[in-house]
Amino acid sequence: MDFRNVSIAKEASILYNGNITSRGITFEDGSKKTLGIMLPGEYELNTVNKSTIDINSGSLEVMLPAEDWVEYTAPASIEISQNSKYKLKVTSLVDYCCSFEKVSYKK
Repeated sequence: MDFRNVSIAKEASILYNGNITSRGITFEDGSKKTLGIMLPGEYELNTVNKSTIDINSGSLEVMLPAEDWVEYTAPASIEISQNSKYKLKVTSLVDYCCSFEKVSYKK
């Protein structure tokens, strides 16, 4: 997959002492993605917007709210609901792309 006409964040987002890193990409229409790497380990993350994590390589287990652990091996996609806290057990280096969907609120 190629991305065209994008702005890329110069500074990386670094979590868990560098075990999770990503760079933000903003498209002309304002939509956003991150591209990153996760090293083996256990992590807890959260998201404000609905997200889709596309696993390009590697494997991990994910525990979404009120669900059991589910294993994913590349290629795979994981849907994360808005305002969710979730857990990851990364079992091998994971190369990922995360897409964010902004939620529109009616007034």
